[in-house]
Amino acid sequence: MHELGIVTHVMQTLTDIAAENEVTHIGSVTLEVGEVSGVVNDLILDCWDYMCRKRPLFTDCRLKLEVLQAVTICGDCEKTYPTVRYGRTCPYCGSSETWLLTGNECTIKEIEAE
Repeated sequence: MHELGIVTHVMQTLTDIAAENEVTHIGSVTLEVGEVSGVVNDLILDCWDYMCRKRPLFTDCRLKLEVLQAVTICGDCEKTYPTVRYGRTCPYCGSSETWLLTGNECTIKEIEAE
């Protein structure tokens, strides 16, 4: 379960940011999570709730997830398409020369703090 590692890393990053900005409480955090990132949303939310109980800076802090669609580009016809629906084969020209553009992210988008 790498979700606990992700939560730990995000919380450490936020703790550092809070210290630099004299923040005493973080009310909510929004993460952008790509649909092919491998992050299991229910597990990351459970890990978040568990870790919030252990760190005063995050008491009652809400984690919001925004799922980003996975989009792939074809190197031959240069068109983009939804990765989950079509996989690695371009639905327009049948090429397998494709690259993931978005959908593998796990980034902090927004922080609400006091």
